[in-house]
Amino acid sequence: PGDVIIDPPPTFTMYAFDADVNAAKTVEVPRLEGFRIDIDSVCKAVLEHKAKIVFVTSPNNPDGSVITDEDLKKLLDLPCLVVLDEAYIEFAEAESRSSWVLERENMIVFRTFSKSAGLAGLRVGYGIFPSEMVTYLWRAKQPYNVSAAAEVAACTALENVDYMNTIRDTLVKERGALMAKLESISFLEPFESQSNFILCKVSKGMEAQVVKERLQNDHGVMVRHYNKPLLKGYIRISVGTPQQTETLMTALTAIDDSL
Repeated sequence: PGDVIIDPPPTFTMYAFDADVNAAKTVEVPRLEGFRIDIDSVCKAVLEHKAKIVFVTSPNNPDGSVITDEDLKKLLDLPCLVVLDEAYIEFAEAESRSSWVLERENMIVFRTFSKSAGLAGLRVGYGIFPSEMVTYLWRAKQPYNVSAAAEVAACTALENVDYMNTIRDTLVKERGALMAKLESISFLEPFESQSNFILCKVSKGMEAQVVKERLQNDHGVMVRHYNKPLLKGYIRISVGTPQQTETLMTALTAIDDSL
């Protein structure tokens, strides 16, 4: 209670939520244009508030951007713990920084089977920690924190890495095709993504909620829209199959033609 964490929104919201549950204080350092982390302001906030942890999601949710090596090293030079959430790293061109933990005593990397392995409902995740820290975490670990079903599913996924990689490569290829097609829609401004989704700013007088509702009600296509201050006017589109991309683009083109 009373400890401070640094959170760079817009990003994954659960870290701020968990901090509130544990009576910690969250200091938000909003991202710069293009969803880049404001590294200088984060460093200043850590020192000013004597923060214990900086949370960084890379690729970031919801825009799919990846923190640079240079920026990450600056964070790791701070007198605090840096938690790097790599839930979507399998979809990125950049490699995981999990090996950095071997050289950094103040770094933790989170990974999950929820995204690339498609096991979101089973809640199987893991972390890469400095060995000294594991000793203390082990004392607080619950005895049954992973169910038998989740354990079997995770082990099966690990036995089929080639298949998972094939699916990933197919999705990444389709992400590129989808990005190029979204750029042709006059009221959308898509952001380059290293994840399995593409964030789009809705412009030309259109409202994000209206776009979502028209896609859903008129075409049976579901996208996510945001109504939070830092993401107001944005929608997020998940990358699917080529057939799903064509269905989406047909719907978006119909809306575009009606303007």
